[in-house]
Amino acid sequence: MNDRSPQQLPSPTPDPMRLGALEQQVMDVVWDKHPVAIRDIIDALPGEPAYTTIATVLRNLERKEMVRPKRRPGSVRYRPVRDREEYAAHLMQRALNTAGTNRESSMLHFVETLSPDDIDVLRRYLAENAEGRSEDR
Repeated sequence: MNDRSPQQLPSPTPDPMRLGALEQQVMDVVWDKHPVAIRDIIDALPGEPAYTTIATVLRNLERKEMVRPKRRPGSVRYRPVRDREEYAAHLMQRALNTAGTNRESSMLHFVETLSPDDIDVLRRYLAENAEGRSEDR
């Protein structure tokens, strides 16, 4: 039996893990400038981190299914597996999943923190998609 609520979307790939500070900085470069080589990332980050440090971070991000390398003779370039918005949505879904029986309360607390502009976006989306959702039930 499936215990997931209808609103919970299945993940197409394993849930991405939370990113450490340097992993997040590297992903920001990958998202903004892909495809990128290790040297491109080093040049974009403050303080010029060591090549081996960035190579290790990229291997970790590959293991977490956040980046995919494209290997060619003499070079490796990295692309994101999912875009920044999809990753953020996964994090929000994961946070809701940890709410346990207080999922509704957690959602309401989150909505209370939204800016008026964000609430307008949410209202428009719900209005545009309300008909299709009611037919699914």
